[in-house]
Amino acid sequence: DVRLKRVDLPTEVSESVYRRMEAERKRVANELRSLGSAEAEKIRADADRQREIIVAEAYRESQKVKGDGDAQAAAIYADAFGSNPEFYAFYRSMDAYQKSFRNKSDLMVIEPTSDFFRYLNNSGRQSVK
Repeated sequence: DVRLKRVDLPTEVSESVYRRMEAERKRVANELRSLGSAEAEKIRADADRQREIIVAEAYRESQKVKGDGDAQAAAIYADAFGSNPEFYAFYRSMDAYQKSFRNKSDLMVIEPTSDFFRYLNNSGRQSVK
């Protein structure tokens, strides 16, 4: 019966064994890191894809809601302005005045009797045609 309690290898052999063990551990660590990086890249790609889908669906839904609101607003305006065409003409003139004279430096060369000033020229009169 033979029993070994300890084996002392020569220094060169011992260092060689440790270098091989270290190299093997580094190889395994690098392999695990590369697998982790690949998995992380898959997760990022999937998250980016899901984000794009969510953003696109939200944009589509917002455009649908906006379109519905615009349609309702157009119907309300059409009903309101259709019941009183003179008010609609007045409203559009007021909007044109506001847009035309937005800045103090704005300059317009228009004949004072032109149709553009029709409501300003007739502000004291009852009927405007």
